[in-house]
Amino acid sequence: MDWHHVPSLQALRGFEAAARCGAYSAAARELNVTHAAIAQHVRRLETHFGCVLMVREGAGMRPTEEGRRLASALTEGFGVIATAAADLVERDVAKPLRISLTPSLAANWLMPRIGDFWARHPGIELELVPSPELVDLRAQTFDIALRYGRGPWPGLACERLMDAGHAVVARTGLIPTRATDLSELADYDWLTEQMNTEDILWAAQNGLDVDTVSIRSFPTITMALEAVRSGYGVGILPRVIAQADIDRGQVEVLFEEADSDLAYHMLTREDRVSPTLKALMGWLRRQAA
Repeated sequence: MDWHHVPSLQALRGFEAAARCGAYSAAARELNVTHAAIAQHVRRLETHFGCVLMVREGAGMRPTEEGRRLASALTEGFGVIATAAADLVERDVAKPLRISLTPSLAANWLMPRIGDFWARHPGIELELVPSPELVDLRAQTFDIALRYGRGPWPGLACERLMDAGHAVVARTGLIPTRATDLSELADYDWLTEQMNTEDILWAAQNGLDVDTVSIRSFPTITMALEAVRSGYGVGILPRVIAQADIDRGQVEVLFEEADSDLAYHMLTREDRVSPTLKALMGWLRRQAA
């Protein structure tokens, strides 16, 4: 590798922190250096590259377009370095498997089953991190992510875990019969997750006049499901999220998407699949079967 055109790694690290934090002072605190040191690192890089990398914006700083591109590459590169170092340090240390998953999947699918995993694998500790946000498995040291969607997710090994097509559900007994077309349910309140416009689009494609019906949106799928349980209307959500309630007879399916390409997937780093992670993935497959 030709390092002649690569400036000081210390300067690059200082600039990356400044661009990410949006302030020299915050970057200085993170790296335990002075504000002046961060400013000097940025000036040296601007001289080296012959362009402005950071500009003042209000009380803080923001990267220019050139700075943004450089910072993005540095964040990814430093993340790879940090993860590689952590992997070596922790290679012989027993640590919990870090799992990123959506809050709805955690509450409505994984937690009702987790006791079986504990019983079968008492020596494997799990650290569950429920969040709707996408995560960087390498930079944030996650072992696996369970994600809803179609994929692909570049740079990760992806395995389809279970189907997750749209289903329309209601409290058992609320609706007399299953629907053959969603227009038959137009007189009921519709309960959905906020920001999930795909649910509404799918309903419209299956006969519902979404411009005239009453639609109530909730911050999470779990809240929408609780409203369904309470009999406040009909809900649109992945069937797997409501499956436990369906099995108990509390909730019933009125209409369901056939042959959907939506699914929950297991995402892992291709370069790091430990024996404990293989055990977890095998258990997840059996639970989803």
